[in-house]
Amino acid sequence: MSVILNIRSLLWIAFFAAILLAWMMMFMMATDMDVDLLGRPGEMGAVMATMDPTMPMDMPMARFGPLFAMWAIMMAAMMLPTMVPTLRSYEDLMVSANGSRAGWIGVLLGYFIVWVAFAALITSVQLGLLFGGVVDMLGIAKSVWVSAGLLIVVGAYQFTRLKEICHGVCHSPMMYFVGHWKTGFGGGLRMGLGLGGFCVVCCWGFMALGFVGGVMSLLWMGLATLFMILEKLPSLGHIVTKPAGVVLILAGVALPVWAYL
Repeated sequence: MSVILNIRSLLWIAFFAAILLAWMMMFMMATDMDVDLLGRPGEMGAVMATMDPTMPMDMPMARFGPLFAMWAIMMAAMMLPTMVPTLRSYEDLMVSANGSRAGWIGVLLGYFIVWVAFAALITSVQLGLLFGGVVDMLGIAKSVWVSAGLLIVVGAYQFTRLKEICHGVCHSPMMYFVGHWKTGFGGGLRMGLGLGGFCVVCCWGFMALGFVGGVMSLLWMGLATLFMILEKLPSLGHIVTKPAGVVLILAGVALPVWAYL
C-alpha cells in the first residue's frame, strides 16, 4: 500500500512540476520578447511587433517550429491545470473499475496529445494571419474590429448547443469514464484522446482570444486558465458559462467605442 501511495504522490508531484515549468518557460519567453504581464510590448517588443514577416532575416515568431513550440508549452501551462478534476475522477474509479496508474498516465497523455495537435493547428492559423497582415509579430490583432469580432464570436459560442454538449462532458468526466471505460494504458490513452477532443471543442475560443491582447500576455493566459478551471468545477461549471458569454459580447461591442473615444 505504501508503495502505491508513493507512486501516486510522485506522479502528482511530476504533474504539478510540469505545470510550473511550463509557466516559467512562458514567463521567460515573454521576457525575452520584451512583453510585460499584460502583453504590452516594451521598446524592443514594439520594434519586433512592426517587423515585416517577409523580411530576409531569421524571425522565430514567423517560423512554424518556434511558434509551435511556444503554443505547445502554452497548452501545457493552461490546460494541464484544468485536468485535475478529470484525473481525480479516474482515481475514484481505479479500485471499483480495475483502473491503474498506467491508465491514469494514458488519460493524461491522450488529453495532452489532442491539445498539442490543436497547438499545431492554431500555429498555422497565426502564421496565416501574420502573413495576411491581420496580426503583428506578437500575435496582436492590428484592427480593433478584428478583436471586437473575435470577442463577440467567442461570446456567442458560449450559448451554442455544441458548447453545451462538450462542456457537459468536461464538467462531468465521471460520466464519460463510465460510458467509455477501458482498462490499462491503452484504454486510458483512448479515453484521454476522447476527453481531449471534447475539451478542445469546448475551449478553443479562449485560446483564440489570445489574438485580442497578444498571445504572449500572461494576464490573458492566467484569466483564461482560471475560467476554464471554474467551468469544470461541479459546483460552478454550469453557472459561469453563459454569463461569461454575455461579458465577452459586451466587451466586443464596447471595444470599438472605447478605442475611438
